[in-house]
Amino acid sequence: MNAPHAPKVAGIDPSLPSPTQTADPVTPPLAAPNTGVQDRLAGWVSDLTTLHELTERLVRTGSLDEALRELLRAGASLVGARRGLVALEPADGLGPVITVGLGLGHADLGQIETIPRDSASAGHLLDGLPEAGGERRADVTHPDIASEADLDPRHREVAARLGFSASYAVPLDPFRATPGTAPGLSAIPAPAPGADGSGTGTGSPADAGDHPAPGVPGVPGSGTTSVADAPSVPGTGQGRDTAPATAPSSGLTAAMGAGGPSGRLGGAAWLYDEPAEPAERQRHLVGLYCQYAAAHIARLIELSRARAAVTTVQEELLPTRLPRVPGVRLAVRHHPGPRGGGDWYDALPLPDGALGLSVGGVSGSGPSAVVAMGRLRASLRAYAVMEGEDPVAVLSDLELLLRLTEPARSATALFAYCEPGTRKVVLAGAGHCPPLLTGERRTEFVETTLSAPLGMLSCWEAPSVEVAPSSGETLLFYSDGLLHRTGEPMDRAFARLHTAAASAPKSVRGDPDAFADHVLRTVLPDGPAASVGRPSADSTEDLVLLVAHFD
Repeated sequence: MNAPHAPKVAGIDPSLPSPTQTADPVTPPLAAPNTGVQDRLAGWVSDLTTLHELTERLVRTGSLDEALRELLRAGASLVGARRGLVALEPADGLGPVITVGLGLGHADLGQIETIPRDSASAGHLLDGLPEAGGERRADVTHPDIASEADLDPRHREVAARLGFSASYAVPLDPFRATPGTAPGLSAIPAPAPGADGSGTGTGSPADAGDHPAPGVPGVPGSGTTSVADAPSVPGTGQGRDTAPATAPSSGLTAAMGAGGPSGRLGGAAWLYDEPAEPAERQRHLVGLYCQYAAAHIARLIELSRARAAVTTVQEELLPTRLPRVPGVRLAVRHHPGPRGGGDWYDALPLPDGALGLSVGGVSGSGPSAVVAMGRLRASLRAYAVMEGEDPVAVLSDLELLLRLTEPARSATALFAYCEPGTRKVVLAGAGHCPPLLTGERRTEFVETTLSAPLGMLSCWEAPSVEVAPSSGETLLFYSDGLLHRTGEPMDRAFARLHTAAASAPKSVRGDPDAFADHVLRTVLPDGPAASVGRPSADSTEDLVLLVAHFD
């Protein structure tokens, strides 16, 4: 008789014997951590984090002055100094030439400028220093100015007068690689296999502990070994690398292209109250930071040059002075937008003692809008001379010219034909803001006929309006940029302009220049320049205010 079989359970094969004992898996012992390598990596990460934070603050600056002051503050924290200065003198000679101080007044900077070029370690004075190793020296150190025998006496005199005993200066050159390593994370090589074969060692821990990195004031993790101790890029004459490598360029430098200023931009110097000099690690960090800062400053210089060129062209296309016509006095305030806008103003003497006044603007911004504005203003002057007594005909001809020559653009315009002797004004507008007539007894907007801007319709036409200002009254012509820069809705902006004109004191009503300044101060309390930075304001708009006071 067969023996009974064990019952079958799904998923279990009863023919396989059960193990009598389950042994714990054998875990190999962990390798002892290499504290020297960990300290090195921690130092590298700390240094790169510090550079990242400082460069992030730097790239948030939008003007050249802000960038230079941020450079001084960051550099002072890296080298442990309290005062400093940065001097810009681009090598291409196109400017700007600027000197900015940290903890130094204008008189102090003037004293430093009297130091001979071959002695001082400040900014553009670095250009006169001797060369070392086939290249211009990357930095200049005066650790104890009072005890340096070969130093210029004027240098020691200025240092004693200003109360600094040492200085450290570096050049600002966006295309110069920092000696010792390449910028960026790729400058840190992968750890080489150690003697224990674990792949995490770069040498014995004693090698790292025998040479601790000096601390950097204001830099986190300054008690550990730094990026400056990492193996350097071959070809620099330093470091222990044997494999070829290529130093990558920074993102800011690559983004500059070829349009910015080339060569050295100047230099930065920091002053110590006591004899001192930055350690090697501090020099390396500030060198890396100044390379990034120089690239950012070069972009700002290029931008400021472009804006200055556009502003110069725009100013040359507008009247250099206002005409003097008996019976009326004029004043104008013009503040171009940062991109260069297409708003214009004009005052043109006409036959028989008449005067033509116009304000307007073309659509768009930038150099193309400025050039289009110049062509349109010149055409309006020609039409005003031929048929200025009929403002509607002047604007009709201007609209036809715009449609034929600038079909992709539109423009607003307001033209007024004034007879100061009889105080008669005939005006017509094409989509432009209505002028404001103000005096001691009334302040009101001139009700011009609603009409479309030039170039918007196949045939423009609108009736003219006649105004008779009384003696002592003032007529204001302005661009919509004055209203947009308030940052408020248009109805409130119009109300603010009306209030500003009506509240003008009697002492300024007879002076068109003083009246224009009063209106701007009241409508824009922070000033035209500050209004550009207001979040709700339209910073691309030009601001034009033309004031005509009738005697």
